[in-house]
Amino acid sequence: MEAEDGVAEIDRLERGLLLDRGRDSEPAGEDDEQPPLYTASFDEAEENFVKYQTARWVLYSLLLILAWGIGLFMLIYLPLRRYILRRDIRSRQLYVTADTIVYKVRRPVPFPCFGVLKKEKHVLLPSVADVVIEQGYLQSLFGVYSVRIENVGVRRPPSDDVQIQGVADPHAFRKAVLLQLSTMRGELFSRQVSALEDIPTPRMGQASVALMSPSKLPRRDSFPHLGEIAILQKLEEVGSSVKRVQTLIEEQKIQTLELAD
Repeated sequence: MEAEDGVAEIDRLERGLLLDRGRDSEPAGEDDEQPPLYTASFDEAEENFVKYQTARWVLYSLLLILAWGIGLFMLIYLPLRRYILRRDIRSRQLYVTADTIVYKVRRPVPFPCFGVLKKEKHVLLPSVADVVIEQGYLQSLFGVYSVRIENVGVRRPPSDDVQIQGVADPHAFRKAVLLQLSTMRGELFSRQVSALEDIPTPRMGQASVALMSPSKLPRRDSFPHLGEIAILQKLEEVGSSVKRVQTLIEEQKIQTLELAD
């Protein structure tokens, strides 16, 4: 009974603090450069996220009670900890633009009277290798997911990967990122194919033949067979070059269609 009264008192203090401070976070989904194409939500996962973090805090507190009573102070700090967690997840913004993943958060310091910590992370889509969705054992009990954005390249350590907890629909966010990344790569291949199609390969063959003036060509009377053989060899070389370019263009188009599908 006393435990239920304690939980009710904590919830009452949280609601009072949150109502006094209000939702003073920055407006979500605004980017000075480009509008968001997809915006992730944290509202539906707020309660599960707070319960998950509270359970972790209580477990650590119970383990640290034997360490000179530090866990007891952690239990006393629990109501303020829950208030900070709610302020944290309510201020989070995560959205995808045409070429960037943007993550913003205003996290209160351990003692909120001293202000907040602002964090803003921009990840360029070409530098994204994959979006990994993770869920540990304790997270699975509360239905909380973690999203980790992996970077391309071996020079950057894994600690540079952006890790975000509490996304309501992580699978939809991953699908939006990969779809936009595929669109960017398809546009890049399309530009490369267009550049290859603009290469004037037949004109190059004609120009090489035109450079041979009639005065420099061997006379058919003196070399009736050698002149015809040389011209046929030149024409075969030009034809094979044109076929190779056409084959390359068709392969590029097939790869572009496969990426678009």
